[in-house]
Amino acid sequence: MEIALELARQQKAISVAEFFEKNRQILGFDSAPRALITCVKEAVDNSLDACEDAGILPDIFVQIKQSGDYYQVIVEDNGPGIVAEEVPRVFAKLLYGSRFHTLRQSRGQQGIGISAAVLYSQLTSGKPTRVISKIGPGRPAHYCELMINTAKNEPEILLENEVEWERPRGTRVELEMEGSYVRSRRQSVYGSLKSAAIVNPHARLTLVEPEGNMVVFERVTESLPKKAYAIQPHPAGIELGELIKLLRYTDKKKLRVFLKETFSSIGSISAQELCSRAALDEDRPPASLDHEEAKRLLAAFKQIKVKSPPVDCLSPIGEELVKAGLEKEFRLDFIATTVRPVSVYSGNPFLVEVGLGYGGELEKEGRVEILRFANRVPLVYQQGACAMTHAVEGVLWKNYSLGQPTGSGVPTGPAVLLLHVASTNIPFTSESKDAVADVPEILVEIDLGLKEVARKLRRYLSRQIVLSERREKEEIIRKILPRIAQKLSDVLEKDVPDIGPVVAKIMGNLLIFRRRLAQNGLTSVSIVVENHSDSVRAFKLHELLAEEAVAVSPEARVIPIGDGYDHHWKLSVGPGESTTVSYSIHSDSMPHSEPVVEGLDSEIVTGARVI
Repeated sequence: MEIALELARQQKAISVAEFFEKNRQILGFDSAPRALITCVKEAVDNSLDACEDAGILPDIFVQIKQSGDYYQVIVEDNGPGIVAEEVPRVFAKLLYGSRFHTLRQSRGQQGIGISAAVLYSQLTSGKPTRVISKIGPGRPAHYCELMINTAKNEPEILLENEVEWERPRGTRVELEMEGSYVRSRRQSVYGSLKSAAIVNPHARLTLVEPEGNMVVFERVTESLPKKAYAIQPHPAGIELGELIKLLRYTDKKKLRVFLKETFSSIGSISAQELCSRAALDEDRPPASLDHEEAKRLLAAFKQIKVKSPPVDCLSPIGEELVKAGLEKEFRLDFIATTVRPVSVYSGNPFLVEVGLGYGGELEKEGRVEILRFANRVPLVYQQGACAMTHAVEGVLWKNYSLGQPTGSGVPTGPAVLLLHVASTNIPFTSESKDAVADVPEILVEIDLGLKEVARKLRRYLSRQIVLSERREKEEIIRKILPRIAQKLSDVLEKDVPDIGPVVAKIMGNLLIFRRRLAQNGLTSVSIVVENHSDSVRAFKLHELLAEEAVAVSPEARVIPIGDGYDHHWKLSVGPGESTTVSYSIHSDSMPHSEPVVEGLDSEIVTGARVI
């Protein structure tokens, strides 16, 4: 009995801050390089979310300084700022935030990220975190030095006052910590920000490294991502304990109203059907249901067909911006993208976006680089434990013209894969949010997205082989025909003919040539297009002139460029057919170069320059 009493006296509660203080590796602070990366990532994620929520194009400044034995991390944004009363809790109270109970796509959900960075900072350097926040022009900036009281998981304010700050609005946070700055690999602050710039093409990210080198990841679009709206929980993902809690604490007086207003995708008819299948009175108070009745209601959820959750809770990047992001950070010969339809796991809507870049300056040997993202946040560590990597390893890449020496695993070749999962609830494998769990529904969607872009790559590479063979054939023809033409002209004592039309017919090319007729100071020009292939050729034909042409037929779109004018036509020519465009211009303004074709491969065009 005395032992039991003694043991009872030793029992005491610990705060969540104390727990993570002793288990910082759970949050991603298990090594000096990773700690620095995690700190920057959490601060940048907060800035991006705040700017987007306020409808502001993000402009984020990150600086890493060597400060004695420590690194000083400064992250500054142009967001809406934080009101003075909220600053201490936002930065110095774990599990405090605005998104945990909201079902919509966002980078942060747990309310741990930036406060965990503050905790690590004070644990390793013993110094407070400094925050400046300003909520609008003409308003004073609020300065605060704070630490976390880990025993209570509450903020301690060491200094607080108003200061001058040149920004019209925004937030600045400064932390000092133990760390290690590396740059030569993707697992670095530079690599993390580069990845973030790819999937946040609307943001400008500036990094100043310890040695003073400045890197700017410029935005490529002025459009903010589509706003994600909060939704109600979906009945497909509800569990018994959660349902009982919702029933017990609702303020709704009738079960029918409770079902309709608490869950998404349930209307009046669905609510009545649920009550009928569960043998419950639809006008009964929800709080009066006992355990067995709640079980019947949960079973009824699974019996009726409920439409999928609304998709406006998600904010995908989009194919165009996935491509723009890859083009911005890599020099590539080919890019394929796809956005999968919205799917559901455990009642949580999600979608998968995939981008594949090939060629260019990528290494021809070695494994394909995999860029993993969840809700626009780069996942830097634990690649081997992530569902995205597992899905990549499960594809037979040899079928899609990429190497796979062992028959499975990450493929080899000059390619980069971008994988993005967007959801109201990303199923991470741990609190450090480095890897997505192997949820079957997510694995299936990633697999389908990968195979879709892989098929596009295979078609591209097959076409490149065909075009290469055409180039070789045309080179041979162009070496032989001029000699034959020269011999014939010598024998017949005639001028050497233009072999372009002959080459076009032999190769089945699109032939383009000009005809001219000068009269009264004007030259009438006709551009003849002949299609010698067995396919329809659709393209843009450009004619660059020193002055704007007259008597243009058919009508062309004219764009002033520099000292001249770009006249261009959208044309489509069937197999074996020809078409003609014409215009008039002063004789001394005739173009000196070939017409320009846009939208076709150079190997199938004769007589024009291809862009």
